[in-house]
Amino acid sequence: MLYSQTQDLYRTCTHFLEKDPKQRLQALQEMGLARYDFLTQMPLTEANITCVMRFLGNRHRVKFPNLQGADLSGLVLDGVNFIRGDLTGANLRGSRLINADLLFANFTQADLRNADLSGATLNETIWLDALVDGCEFEAGIGLTNEQRINLKIRGAKFSRH
Repeated sequence: MLYSQTQDLYRTCTHFLEKDPKQRLQALQEMGLARYDFLTQMPLTEANITCVMRFLGNRHRVKFPNLQGADLSGLVLDGVNFIRGDLTGANLRGSRLINADLLFANFTQADLRNADLSGATLNETIWLDALVDGCEFEAGIGLTNEQRINLKIRGAKFSRH
């Protein structure tokens, strides 16, 4: 029975990711999840099917999104709310997260190369083994001094805006 439920969820999530962004947004509205409009931009990949399965399969926990291994590369995610989001191993390479709310987000082993996190709120974030070469930050965004130094050493860029 559990295998059948998992297969059904897999098919549902695959079908969701096959839709165009407008159709995805409509589906999210019907589920009461329209505020998670970043799901309308995700490409159809196995990693994203798994991610959407975790997301839609646990709707009571979406407030703190589990985006482990998700492919969000190159997406415009300005102002997104990923508070307490688990982005472990996520691909955010070249993404824009300008003014995003990323409090307590976990970026362990995430790829943020050439991403733009200008104006993002980054208090209590975790950066263990994250790839940050060319990632744009602003000064005074909630990072500790130690985190700032460590991110700079690994190639992150900090502007003074």
